[in-house]
Amino acid sequence: MQGPGGTSDSMFKAGCTCIAGGYWREGRWTSSSHRMPYIVKLILLIFCLVLLGESRKHRRKRWTGQIEMQKTSHIYKKNHDITKIRKGKSEQLLRVDDHDFTMRPAFGGPAIPVGVDVQVESLDTISEVDMDFTMTLYLRHYWKDERLAFPSHTNKSMTFDGRLVKKIWVPDVFFVHSKRSFIHDTTTDNIMLRVFPDGHVLYSMRITVTAMCNMDFSRFPLDSQTCSLELESYAYTDEDLMLYWKNGNESLKTDEKISLSQFLIQKFHTTSRLAFYSSTGWYNRLYISFTLRRHIFFFLLQTYFPATLMVMLSWVSFWIDRRAVPARVSLGITTVLTMSTIITGVNASMPRVSYIKAVDIYLWVSFVFVFLSVIEYAAVNYLTTVQERKQRKLREKFPCTCGISSTKTVLLDGTYSDSDVSSLERYARGQIVPEEDKQDKMVIHLTMNNESNSSRKKGLKGYVSLRIIQNTHVIDNYSRLIFPGTYIFFNLVYWSVFC
Repeated sequence: MQGPGGTSDSMFKAGCTCIAGGYWREGRWTSSSHRMPYIVKLILLIFCLVLLGESRKHRRKRWTGQIEMQKTSHIYKKNHDITKIRKGKSEQLLRVDDHDFTMRPAFGGPAIPVGVDVQVESLDTISEVDMDFTMTLYLRHYWKDERLAFPSHTNKSMTFDGRLVKKIWVPDVFFVHSKRSFIHDTTTDNIMLRVFPDGHVLYSMRITVTAMCNMDFSRFPLDSQTCSLELESYAYTDEDLMLYWKNGNESLKTDEKISLSQFLIQKFHTTSRLAFYSSTGWYNRLYISFTLRRHIFFFLLQTYFPATLMVMLSWVSFWIDRRAVPARVSLGITTVLTMSTIITGVNASMPRVSYIKAVDIYLWVSFVFVFLSVIEYAAVNYLTTVQERKQRKLREKFPCTCGISSTKTVLLDGTYSDSDVSSLERYARGQIVPEEDKQDKMVIHLTMNNESNSSRKKGLKGYVSLRIIQNTHVIDNYSRLIFPGTYIFFNLVYWSVFC
């Protein structure tokens, strides 16, 4: 390296080496400062090494801090809330382990208010036999627990699943008169817990419950049923827990798509009142009531129309000849057995109640009409047999019919036909009983003038009195009008009363 004078000076001269402020010359150490002790030089060397290490460490930490700041800034822009940033166990915001959650909030103070609202998801089944209903709903509780308060600059909430519920206090609400109930657990327990910075808590779960419903079947199937689902705290009386509907009547929401096959859902409404137990005290009880009106069309097709058709079918026997015993008997027995089957089928799908239902009135009256049609033919057949027996005895007593055939001795409905009049032209008429006396039977006195084939005798040899009993076919004629008219009148009264 050239110096200012143009001469070339080498930093290292021949046989010399520069090390840390000194030179190694010809096998011995020559210091640039002969006055500095050896121990001081050693301390300065160590101090230089320490400064160098700290400088590198500070640069590495500063570089890492810039990266972490960039990541934190990105997360903050995304969530804007410290509650969304994962904390370590030592930095838990809720401080669950610092409190005793076996006691209710504000223990020893006034009753804690717990608001409730419900969203009905579906009405699954209505069972008349078991007298119960099954409902799926979302049950939500609202209360304030200051032990769960945490700091937050943006007032954002924290949401948890069912695992935290086991560690904190929650209301012990149960369903009164429930038979079965469960919390859905697919794919996990359907439980949600949301905690706000000021300590307010939202506790929601999805439940299916089967509860009892007291039904009145006196107007079945033209009935309306009112069922209710009741909620109540199991352990806390009204002095410790005040259960109320959070938004009044607006606390109950229903899905517009809810429908049932047999019922029309008319309305849902909420009420609340106090329930008293002699051994424990007064409790707040909430009611979810709903009214169901039964669809009648199904029962018209399955019960009323078949019963009516069986009754009308039994009337066909009134137009069948009374001597056709097999036809009329088989028709009557068939309709009676069919009505018995309809009654049995209806009662099989109903609870065994001790009072009469509206459908029982209709079916049993129809059964009586069918049964009476069988009894009517039994009466007709019996009277016909009695009539024929009397006619047989009459013919044996008076063998001479005076030229009138045996079929003409029976007077149909109290009148003669044209052929009857022509056959009686040559007979002198006697006196005939007036028309007002021809109701149950008619007595006709015929004066027979017995003439020989060659000449007529001047005097009458005698009178023959014949009693002709009226034909029993008139019972069928009356039945053709009385049975349909009475049944139509019954239907008018029945449907006007129960509809």
